[in-house]
Amino acid sequence: MRNGDKFALLSWRADISTLLTLSTDRREILKPVPTRNFHLHLISDSTGETVNALARAVCAQFEGIKPIEHIYGLVRSEKQLERTLTNIDLYPGPVFFSIINPELRERLEATCRKLHMPCFSVLDPFITPMANFLNLSISGKAGSKQNMDSEYFKRIAALNYTMMHDDGQSQGDLNDADIILTGVSRTSKTPTCMYLANRGFKAANVPLVPGIDPPAELLAVTKPLVVGLTTSIERLRQVRKNRLLSLNEETETDYVDPETVQREITQARRLCARKGWPVIDVTRRSIEEVAAAVMNLHQQYLDQSLGGDGR
Repeated sequence: MRNGDKFALLSWRADISTLLTLSTDRREILKPVPTRNFHLHLISDSTGETVNALARAVCAQFEGIKPIEHIYGLVRSEKQLERTLTNIDLYPGPVFFSIINPELRERLEATCRKLHMPCFSVLDPFITPMANFLNLSISGKAGSKQNMDSEYFKRIAALNYTMMHDDGQSQGDLNDADIILTGVSRTSKTPTCMYLANRGFKAANVPLVPGIDPPAELLAVTKPLVVGLTTSIERLRQVRKNRLLSLNEETETDYVDPETVQREITQARRLCARKGWPVIDVTRRSIEEVAAAVMNLHQQYLDQSLGGDGR
């Protein structure tokens, strides 16, 4: 073999070695990060909604984790606490709790100290400063039954109203709504209304149908906040196609035709502009995010109705 050929062969081997090394490095870099599972104990002397919501909000800040939730509600006695402590001992993990009873709290915290597990009282950072501000003592009650019942029945009434006013049904008392969502078909009106109802808002859903004038009652309302929901043409067409496929129906119709969809969206926006109704684009928003935006608008609407001072 000539010297030149030997040099070329050695160079080729060096290049291959370098490529293999780089390839190995890249494989390490691209290797998926394993999900970290851990036990998470959520304990409350009430329904547990606050503890659960706060714990999930905290966990959402960390990628690559999957908490195994152990949920204990209405923990108000030594006997009820015993099962909780047994499970924490069997499945050690962080504890989020909302318990007012000092004896139960001390026993829970002592167990966590023994197991070297973090233990968080979710209400303490808020109750103590609030008590100082109000210059009042803390009641020590495990939630107010009267207030819970009041909120519960408010949500039930809102859910009943919302279900009776879904998709333009049972109109005749739209002015009794707190919020009315309107827009073209498949813009998340129904799920958003149900979410709002679960938060205690009477929410009606009135669709805008192409070729048909908006309901006169919708145009005449004076009390509720009316919000238009819209989305991009591409997303709306895809959602509608999926809907048709789920119903085993033809997908090549005006319902998904680009020009028709564009015309629907434009006409809906023009109606909202003419009536002064705010519009929310739901293209890249979850139901929770859309509902939060609606609730913000509703609070602004109330503030303006009360003179802008919130009183």
